[in-house]
This record gives sequence, C-alpha cells and structure tokens, in this order.
Amino acid sequence: MRVYSCVMTIFTEIIEGTRPGFIIFEDENHVAILDKYPIDTGHSLVIPKKPYEKIIDMPKNEVAELFSLVPQIANAILKATGAVAFSIAQNNGKEAKQIIPHVHIHIIPRYADKATMWTKREIPADDELSDLQQKIKESF
Repeated sequence: MRVYSCVMTIFTEIIEGTRPGFIIFEDENHVAILDKYPIDTGHSLVIPKKPYEKIIDMPKNEVAELFSLVPQIANAILKATGAVAFSIAQNNGKEAKQIIPHVHIHIIPRYADKATMWTKREIPADDELSDLQQKIKESF
C-alpha cells in the first residue's frame, strides 16, 4: 500500500497553481522549482507531483523516474549559474530535517570561489529568482 501525504503542502499548492513558485522544469509527473530559501544560488528542488511523504512510500519505478531527472536539471542549473559542481540531498522524516512532508530532491550548486555554509542562508528577492528561473529554463 502506498502512503500519500494527507497534508496539503506548499509543494502541492505550487503544483496545483494556487501558490506561486519559480518552476524551472515540468513534465507530466514532476516539477523542479527554485528553493525559496537557497543554500546557494540555483538551489532547486525536484518534486514528484504525487504527494508521497517519504521516498520509501513510492514504488521503485517512480523513485527511479524521479532520480533520473537529476542529471538533466543539474546540468541546466550549472550552465545557467556558472557553478562547477553540485550536491544532491534527499531527507525523509522530520528527524532527518525534512521540513515539508512531500518527497523532494535538493540540487545544490557549488562554486569554486565560494565557501557556502549550509546553515547561513540568504533569501533572494522574487525578481532575482525570476531572472534565475528564466536563465535555467533557457539552459535546457
């Protein structure tokens, strides 16, 4: 039995179009958005449209499909931002620091000339995110 999150999340609202989000990629089953509280410029989230709470709730073919998008999306982010590397992260459960109970994969760009601190985040303005959104979409 597959478990879906019962809670309406920010991600569900973005997917349904009732909350604005900076979508950089979308297909039938997934969206990728810019993180509103990025660890670094271009930090994005790849999200299945079905609201599974944890990755262990997903059928393995859907997990494979979700992770198979990471290289394509990461490559576009690298091209658009000038980052030279990236980290990926995926948390399951609040004890693992999963803040939103809807599966998502973090793609965090890394820069040669920056020592980014995971705990020190700057919140970019919407126009900054909008410009970055456009650059990444053009990089696919």
